[in-house]
Amino acid sequence: MTGGRADTVRTLTGVSAPPLVPEVSLHLADEPFAAWEATQRDQAGADQADPDLPPPFWAFAWAGGQALARYVLDHPSAVAGRRVLDLASGSGLVAISAALAGARSVTACDIDPLAATAIGLNAALNRVRVDMLTEDVLGRDLDGVDVVLAGDVCYDAELADAMMTFLRAQRRRGRDVLIGDPLRPYLPRGLTVLARYEVPGTANLEERAVTAAAVFTIPA
Repeated sequence: MTGGRADTVRTLTGVSAPPLVPEVSLHLADEPFAAWEATQRDQAGADQADPDLPPPFWAFAWAGGQALARYVLDHPSAVAGRRVLDLASGSGLVAISAALAGARSVTACDIDPLAATAIGLNAALNRVRVDMLTEDVLGRDLDGVDVVLAGDVCYDAELADAMMTFLRAQRRRGRDVLIGDPLRPYLPRGLTVLARYEVPGTANLEERAVTAAAVFTIPA
């Protein structure tokens, strides 16, 4: 694990548990914009910022991810003994929850190098093994995967389209697909609702104290 990136993650965050998933400890930040600015300065240098650096999605437990993690922990049969891929893993919350629920193997996929570092730190906090994949897997097939988990992947129209194309392809190949989302406008229709949740403590991310979220699957 790169020492500089690990130091960045530790500097920008503190260890706490998401409200809906108190079983899991994560390195989490308090304010999105402050964390983003600090990350930009840290990576580009103290006197400048890198405007192209992506937001630190890994520093927060988003509502869709919390709902999906809660579902996996409450319904371990969805992942137990199976090979799991957590797409756009961010903090690794969902991946870690799958590992705690008894998955045979868990791979967290995220193209942000800082996310990869945060996931490694968070997995160590929770004493579970999570493998890391930093390649863009959209548009390609995957080997050795039984279940694909995807939290908060429909927050942008173009991204949602690409993500859902990939997820539908995985479903056609016989893999189970579970999606966690706070009912964003870009979430497509035609999904099957498995569970609904009220996620507290989301004022700094969703501009409301409690956010409604749900877990969906893609019908066969």
